[in-house]
Amino acid sequence: MTLHADPHLALVRPVQPLTPEGCQECLMLGSPWVHLRLCLTCGHVGCCDSSPNKHARRHAAAVAHPIVRSFQPGEEWRWCYVHEAFV
Repeated sequence: MTLHADPHLALVRPVQPLTPEGCQECLMLGSPWVHLRLCLTCGHVGCCDSSPNKHARRHAAAVAHPIVRSFQPGEEWRWCYVHEAFV
C-alpha cells in the first residue's frame, strides 16, 4: 500500500462513530451495505463504494470531508476521496 502525503489530512479530527451499528443512511432506509467507512472529520459512518448507495463517498462530496478510514474490524487504512489515494 502506497501512502500519499495529502493536504486534506489537516481535516482529520478525533471522532466517535455516530452510528457504530452501521451506515447511517442505510439504517434509515433499511438498505444493505457491503463495508463501512468512518469519516475522520465528523464521525459519520457510511457504506463503501461496493455498496449499492455509496453513502461514504456521497457524504464526503456533500460536506467536503474527504478522509475516511475503514470501519471494518482489523483494518486501519485511510482513504482520500479527492485524491483517490491511501493516506
